[in-house]
Amino acid sequence: MPTAPTVPIPSAPSSPSTDSAVLLGRLLDRLRAGLPADVLRTDPEALAAHTRDAAPFSEAGTPAVVAFPHDAEQVTHVLRTAYELGVPVVPQGARTGLAGAANAIDGCVVLSTARMDRIIEIDPANRLVRCEPGVVTKHLNDAVAEHGLTYPPDPASWERCTIGGNIATGAGGICCVKYGVTADYVLGLDLVLPDGRRMRTGRDTAKGVAGYDLTRLIVGSEGTLAVVVGATLALRPARPAALALLAQFPSLTAAGDAVAAITAAGHIPSALELLDRATSRAVADYGHALLRPGSAATLIVESDTTDPAGDLLAMELLCKEAGAENVHTASTPEESRQVIEARRLVTPALGAFAATLGGKPTAFIEDVAVPRSALPEFIGTIEEIARRNRLRIFTLGHAGDGNLHPTVVFDESDPEEFRRAQVAYDEIMAAGLALGGTSTGEHGIGTLKRDWLTRELDPVSLELQRGLKRLFDPRNLLNPGKVVEA
Repeated sequence: MPTAPTVPIPSAPSSPSTDSAVLLGRLLDRLRAGLPADVLRTDPEALAAHTRDAAPFSEAGTPAVVAFPHDAEQVTHVLRTAYELGVPVVPQGARTGLAGAANAIDGCVVLSTARMDRIIEIDPANRLVRCEPGVVTKHLNDAVAEHGLTYPPDPASWERCTIGGNIATGAGGICCVKYGVTADYVLGLDLVLPDGRRMRTGRDTAKGVAGYDLTRLIVGSEGTLAVVVGATLALRPARPAALALLAQFPSLTAAGDAVAAITAAGHIPSALELLDRATSRAVADYGHALLRPGSAATLIVESDTTDPAGDLLAMELLCKEAGAENVHTASTPEESRQVIEARRLVTPALGAFAATLGGKPTAFIEDVAVPRSALPEFIGTIEEIARRNRLRIFTLGHAGDGNLHPTVVFDESDPEEFRRAQVAYDEIMAAGLALGGTSTGEHGIGTLKRDWLTRELDPVSLELQRGLKRLFDPRNLLNPGKVVEA
């Protein structure tokens, strides 16, 4: 598996440990000269807490210092100082990422934007909001809701993840099948480059095509090109009340046929989620009353059109024509919440299953996207991979856009089972690419999928990506070893 490289603080050959300590002292002295006392942490607890994000299979180092700047000027000071001394910097948000993009490397400065959490301006007339990167996604949505607006992207971790992290990874969510992903809502960015220079990308206008689109380049760059210190985001009118249905199928093919029929009929559901056999059973065993444990697949469909009841009725008929054997169509918001709860219970249900394994249970949530038409074949292949490697793999995801999250639950303390989990991961990735898919739909590359990116991209594309990294960061000091090698 790919791992993050170690980028040491430069030292003289004669006495590397001594010289590293001297350089660390210089780094801390210069940082402290321009920062309030509460910004820097070097205690073991802070260093340990900021070594990594939530991705397994990705090694992490120990930072030399963690910085918690309060504003863009302090970020500039940290980056400029580290750049001049040749010390790598790893940006971090809430550390909910699942690709190792926020993992520290030995001797680095971890730059946490968690304290930069101000919502600067909500502009209802222009339907935009300006905020700092540390704003929690749900908090932003709650704030704009008071103005009758919404910020649609809703990653599963939206109660903890931050806007800066969403921008870094190009995050998606459950409703992106209708409303799009983070990149569709970023109008402009305030940035600090690796050498401490400030710049702004994008615009405040509804339209604008002046120059290359550097905003979209930064979105999804995983903190390797610049540090986001501010964002201008588009908003939408508040979503209408939604209704939902749950349909279970005797085969994966039948569920795939239902997805295809819903799409072909022109319906645009606000959510179209799929649970495979293992996941459906786990949620049923956890106690959800609507799910039957024996079904091969479950679809959860939500509509927030002006006539959601009529829309759901039409989609219910399509599901039944495709062979659905257990259908519950909500007629009230409360019934809809019960339907949607089946999707939101997946994480605690898998946690409850993992607790039965003993040892050190780990749930590894993967992220692969394939063409919608390939979903049944892909899920069937994943089930075969699970059988072949004697593992429990639970597949769920966004059926409406072909983005699935196969989740491998295994005992991390068992070396043989850990090895089989790694093999299964590789086989899932290979199967997705073979079906015309991509190695990540919304989690990013980080360190975890760097090798797979080289297999997915053609040589010219890969070299251009490396060239962009060198252009923004010629010394390879900002989040080195992530996404592509410079």
